[in-house]
Amino acid sequence: MDLSKVTAYKVIKEKKLTDIRSTGYLLRHIKTGARVMLIENDDENKVFNIAFRTPPKNSTGVAHILEHSVLCGSREFPLKDPFVELVKGSLNTFLNAMTYPDKTCYPVASCNDQDFQNLMHVYLDAVFYPNIYEKEEIFRQEGWNYHLEKPEGPLTYNGVVYNEMKGAFSSPDDVLEREIMNSLFPDITYGCESGGAPENIPDLSYEEFLDFHRTYYHPSNSYIYLYGNMDMTEKLDFIDRHYLSAFDSLDVDSEIREQKTFDAMQDLTKEYPVAESESEEDNAYLSYNVVVGTAMDSLTAIAFEVLDYALLSAPGAPLKKALLDAGIGKDIYGAYEDGIRQPYFDIIAKGANADKKEEFVSIIRDVLQKVAETGIDRKALDAGINSMEFRYREADFSSYPKGLIYGLDILGNWLYDDEHPFAQVELIPVFEKLKSLKNTGYFEELIRKYLLDNPHGSVLTLMPSRGLAARKAKALEEKLAAYLGECTEEERQEMVKRTSALEAYQEAEEDPEAAKCIPMLKREDIRKSADKFYNEELDVDGSLFLYHEVSTNGIAYLDLMFDLKNLAPDKVPYLGLLKSVLGYVDTAHYTYGELSNEINAETGGIACGVEVFDRADSVDEYRAFFGVKGKVMYPKMDVIFRMIREILNTSDVTDTRRLHEIISRVKSRAQSSLVSAGHSTAVLRAASYASPMAAFQDGMAGIAYYQFIEKLDREFDDRKEEIIENLKSLMVEILRPENLCISYTGERESLDSVQKQIRELKKTLHQEVTESSSSEMICQKKNEGFMTSGQVQYVAQAGNFRKKGYDYTGALNILKVALSYDYLWINIRVKGGAYGCMSGFKYSGESFFVSYRDPHLKRTFDVFAGIPDYVRGFQADEREMTKYIIGTISGKDVPKTPQMKGSISKAAWFCGLTEEMVQKERDEILNAQAEDIQALAPLIEAILSDEEICVVGSEPEVQKEKELFMNISPLING
Repeated sequence: MDLSKVTAYKVIKEKKLTDIRSTGYLLRHIKTGARVMLIENDDENKVFNIAFRTPPKNSTGVAHILEHSVLCGSREFPLKDPFVELVKGSLNTFLNAMTYPDKTCYPVASCNDQDFQNLMHVYLDAVFYPNIYEKEEIFRQEGWNYHLEKPEGPLTYNGVVYNEMKGAFSSPDDVLEREIMNSLFPDITYGCESGGAPENIPDLSYEEFLDFHRTYYHPSNSYIYLYGNMDMTEKLDFIDRHYLSAFDSLDVDSEIREQKTFDAMQDLTKEYPVAESESEEDNAYLSYNVVVGTAMDSLTAIAFEVLDYALLSAPGAPLKKALLDAGIGKDIYGAYEDGIRQPYFDIIAKGANADKKEEFVSIIRDVLQKVAETGIDRKALDAGINSMEFRYREADFSSYPKGLIYGLDILGNWLYDDEHPFAQVELIPVFEKLKSLKNTGYFEELIRKYLLDNPHGSVLTLMPSRGLAARKAKALEEKLAAYLGECTEEERQEMVKRTSALEAYQEAEEDPEAAKCIPMLKREDIRKSADKFYNEELDVDGSLFLYHEVSTNGIAYLDLMFDLKNLAPDKVPYLGLLKSVLGYVDTAHYTYGELSNEINAETGGIACGVEVFDRADSVDEYRAFFGVKGKVMYPKMDVIFRMIREILNTSDVTDTRRLHEIISRVKSRAQSSLVSAGHSTAVLRAASYASPMAAFQDGMAGIAYYQFIEKLDREFDDRKEEIIENLKSLMVEILRPENLCISYTGERESLDSVQKQIRELKKTLHQEVTESSSSEMICQKKNEGFMTSGQVQYVAQAGNFRKKGYDYTGALNILKVALSYDYLWINIRVKGGAYGCMSGFKYSGESFFVSYRDPHLKRTFDVFAGIPDYVRGFQADEREMTKYIIGTISGKDVPKTPQMKGSISKAAWFCGLTEEMVQKERDEILNAQAEDIQALAPLIEAILSDEEICVVGSEPEVQKEKELFMNISPLING
């Protein structure tokens, strides 16, 4: 890069970043003082991010509402939703915005240079020149508004962020996280809820909202980040000429101040809502929380990540074990929470009782005291350091661009420290330093300093409260009714008028001419050929060995798969339990704690799971496998296979105490995920009414599995022998050489070594003859409403078009984009105020429509019912059609990590998906016209005609619409 050409900026620092094979530059924009970071390398997946320090002074959610609102039109892009137009017509690999406790980020990524330039242009215009000053409707749509359809009422609140946060505050884990931060930082910005607390959001005025933008969205308060292979000089010149040069320097007071250290630990009790059906017993959270130094201290930060593993997170870690042994909580977890100026460490007991608080604190302090005196298990420290270093070197962030994650991590330092901005991508020396310190008492001293002798902390008890959600809802209803009662007739009429004016604004068609201002690519910019698969079919002593030759930088990605083709349906729930047991119980040579440390000290980890593949050539057929995945550097291949043999052949499932701990933990985590991912929960359950594969998945990981686990937990003492026998017989039935196939991703030099190990492994598996009694999964239409203590709904409808005689076509991919960013987006998100809406169509014909954090229920089904009319009347000129096609392809052309390449190839093989089928689908997308979309209307009618529905939602709302359901029940039983 020729720095002499960068005249509008002052170069402050240039540095070789050897960890990530890049060169880093730190610059300051001379006129405004904007901070700029460049990370130059050969990564084609380019990233741009502009971030601002945005410390809120209250919990009205102003920073979060602004993050949504600036993307609703700007000076050069005066549409209602340029963000949506961009998504439809861009090859982006990432496009979003995020609000954190002290910063707001606007990152984009793309591999296409022109596309990247377009995205950067739209985002810069959005943050510096948003339409929020001209259009108050944006604030009312995205933030909050009074919704009044007729003068006599009822009056309600609506708004996208308002409903999103109602959803967030329905999750006890989110409530706990918020209360912990409030307890540790009561006097500074972290004591506020940057996302917005539902009860405080309606306190925010339009003027305060605008004022927040005027104050913080200025170049002088910005952090601009560019990463990847691009002409950096050209990008800097564009940013200066089009944006920064128009501003003067401003003294923005956005410093994130530190909380003054407490004189003594705080002791607080708070409440969270549970449904009427849930028990208050064994349902409290206890947490021990301490502030740990500052974000600028990388050594302490990584050391605490290691301590988290060694003391708390690893199976058998001393804090976790002592608290579980004492019966305090059904699940013990915690973390080192960073990304803010003052990170903190928390230890949490979930499924506990408030009267155990003193004992909880006492055990934590006793264990820490003992560990500080006698020393931490060295193998646990090795395991903690190695697993973190392995992840850091591997840099596999799945479908997220590497440069995006690096950039967000960098802000965790750069926001508070201009001296060491690159610290988060210079960690290999830190790992080396920690290895040299592990025998010097360094870690033990950290325990004494921060966890034992540190007054800056809190002990927080979060108590379950039955009816709390209903009482709050009732109080809000009465408050709004009283407010409406005090309004004059004119004021009521004005509110009705404003409600219909907002609806008219939302319903107004975009000006087609204005839409042309959004820059977009051409169909010619998209490559014609689909991705190829990396599948080489080999054989190892009669077992399928599916080899994926990919460059992995010396890492072996191993996948042992045991075919479940003959498994009886009543054994499916035990399969779900088995994957949580193997690797977490004692084996012949290790306690379960030692096992975890041995694996993590030498490898990148081993995990058991179940994978299911639906056949592309069938409507009901599927293949299911019990899998053992592992990753390791080639020289340690024998180590990972030794540990896999240890787990598969010598796991002891007879320790009833340990089994009950695992079952309680599984139940506790399933409770959280069923609600927080309510959309996935509802879709899977609705699909299970007719799809054998979905019924299998529901029985192993969905609502049916939760009901099974909840019953096992409750009846454990009476059923423990039966549980042990079922697990033992299941292992003998499935962990057999004739069931084994292998999927392996790595370089060819490692192939012989893996195949040799497979041959040895097969000899050790169960050889005895067993009887199997396979039968089909039973599907039955149930149309259920599951009630929660939350305040929002997840509304799902499923069906299968192939069962009605329709074929899969690539045009369905385009329809999915059109629904997500046009019909469903406008009706469910924009007008309905829900946070999200999705749809999906599989080769097998299985399809769904679902809403996410939705204030409505029946209205959403009415919106789904209107999809065929929308499809029939679908209109798009060449430009609009091209936009949809590009948006569709962008979801398919995501750069893939080595592990993803192997995984996608494996899935294609087991689904019966060929390169020809994928190419045909791509051709259908690239050549699609509006009439191809219109032709899908009968197919959508076929899906909806199955009338398979499931809702996870608030108790009152589900009860109110009970005639829609065949069955209503609580999601979580007491």
